[in-house]
Amino acid sequence: MAPSWDHFRSFLAVLQAGSLSGAARLLQLTQPTLGRHIGELEQELGIILFTRTPSGLDPTEAAAELRPYAEAMAGAADALFRAASGEAAEDRGTVRITASQVIATEVLPSVLAAFREQHPRIALEIVATNRNEDLLRRDADIAMRMVRPSQVALVQRHLGPVAVGLHAHRNYLDRHGTPSSLAELEGHALIGFDRETPLIQSMQRFGIPLEREQFALRTDSDIVQLQAIRAGFGIGVCQIGLARRHPDLVRVLPHAFRYEFDCWLAMHEDLRSVRRMRLVFDYLVEGLTRYIRAAGDASEGSSGASALGQG
Repeated sequence: MAPSWDHFRSFLAVLQAGSLSGAARLLQLTQPTLGRHIGELEQELGIILFTRTPSGLDPTEAAAELRPYAEAMAGAADALFRAASGEAAEDRGTVRITASQVIATEVLPSVLAAFREQHPRIALEIVATNRNEDLLRRDADIAMRMVRPSQVALVQRHLGPVAVGLHAHRNYLDRHGTPSSLAELEGHALIGFDRETPLIQSMQRFGIPLEREQFALRTDSDIVQLQAIRAGFGIGVCQIGLARRHPDLVRVLPHAFRYEFDCWLAMHEDLRSVRRMRLVFDYLVEGLTRYIRAAGDASEGSSGASALGQG
């Protein structure tokens, strides 16, 4: 007999929390129940999943191998719940959207506020992550991505390019001066990444010099980078359209540093006949395209696909 899904759900919760007590809080179950689930799962599979240490439970190699399969089960269970949350022909139920951290926090709430007024029976879930969630595995229903989706069986819409540039708070520039060339950035507090991402690597391939050691503040969170720029910590990269919403943010070296990410919206083709999915998808296409165009119109010298190192 196959192990219960409840056991795998408890297994994932322990992996995430690192302890039975933390997993119990996540699932709102008792600690003895979590312990029983793990023990029964180990017995059913014939393997040891966790070793007890003073700091909590450490997953074994076998647990690490099982994790992606358990996560796939969790994604399928969540998709099943969302599918059962509303009839296909009705505007009710749940829709799960994934987008980058900045888009999810700075753009989607205002775009979706009016949608909520029009369709109050549709519940929206937003996953703010720079990781590309798997739409085929149904980790999310709709995804906004900064690269063209490569998976087949997806409905895709090209939204347009989002331009990023160097920015700083005017208070920082008043204290430290405004650089007049890329070479002068060396004397400034730069805000950047901790680990290289595919997007960073693509910028490097286009000749934009980005190295981890250059940065006075290193973080892989785009939100932390944006907040550090707003706080006057130093000079960092953010979307030009977003920066223009804040009068105290000043574009730095606009003719020397500019990069564009192509934006796409995608969902599984099987969802196009589900009314609530189509309603959200079409609304996002319209709202995000409008945001991208407005940001592009506001950008100084906006032209072409990837304009960088100009002048």
